[in-house]
Amino acid sequence: MPTRNHYRKTFMVTGGAGFIGSHLCERLLEAGHGVLCVDNYLTGSRDNIASLLSHPNFETMRHDVTFPLFVEVDGIFNLACPASPIHYQRDPVQTTKTSVHGAINMLGLAKRLSVPILQASTSEVYGDPEVHPQTEDYWGHVNPIGTRACYDEGKRCAETLFFDYHREHGLDIKVARIFNTYGPRMHPNDGRVVSNFIVQALRGEDITLYGDGEQTRSFCYVDDLVEGLLRLMDSPAEVTGPINLGNPGEFTMKALADKVIQLTGANVSTRHLPLPMDDPRQRQPDIRLAKDHLDWTPGIPLETGLQPTIDYFRNLVERGLA
Repeated sequence: MPTRNHYRKTFMVTGGAGFIGSHLCERLLEAGHGVLCVDNYLTGSRDNIASLLSHPNFETMRHDVTFPLFVEVDGIFNLACPASPIHYQRDPVQTTKTSVHGAINMLGLAKRLSVPILQASTSEVYGDPEVHPQTEDYWGHVNPIGTRACYDEGKRCAETLFFDYHREHGLDIKVARIFNTYGPRMHPNDGRVVSNFIVQALRGEDITLYGDGEQTRSFCYVDDLVEGLLRLMDSPAEVTGPINLGNPGEFTMKALADKVIQLTGANVSTRHLPLPMDDPRQRQPDIRLAKDHLDWTPGIPLETGLQPTIDYFRNLVERGLA
């Protein structure tokens, strides 16, 4: 929890109406801080922050981070960017602008205010990795002209900008490389495997597996991930990152589908489609730096986290919203 100086602070969360951002806003408010939630609602939703609107320490602002912003805050969490392939490939130029122009604008604001800023980077900077598990010193294996590059390379460029501002201006930066995260408030149509599998099962549809279903991912429950972000922001200034935040437990897509079918009780099977372009075969974080510098390890097993996630999507399906 951000407590390096133990007084009430106001934190700006860009992308604060998104899946992870809304959970982060909640945790900051619970700690007694003020929160300015900035979102253009391209992929975020007012429903995600509806319960926070009456909180006396919560403000919200509709704004696109590709344009400058002039506010007074004590710290910045920069989470603004579509994070699922369906969303970020819909307008790839805008996705790149959000990562790059957004980073420039938020870094400029942090520099003017002399406040710490945390960048929500991604495991996608590793691309389709040739080392396993992925450590922060691995430079990645990314196709710079592929359909995923708008997100992968946008985030890589944002990291470059963060470290250049740190070196040139002494800015207090934090860079988190976030691996697959799941939980309530995921977008039902974001194309990511957890939401896809659950929604398909709850609708009574066969679950779609791409390729042979043996590609792997590591799934971190959103509460664990937010705790990692808070600890990183609260870490000493010399801890800049990048630091992997994710659950090192590794599952094949087939194993995840089987677990979702079991927990939903759905009478469905699986069907296979061709693997999308540049889809990584393996993705698993090495979290030794997070353990050493943040005293952080995820504690919520996949089955435990899947249950409230299924309950959330079941409610949406029953209401015709998914």
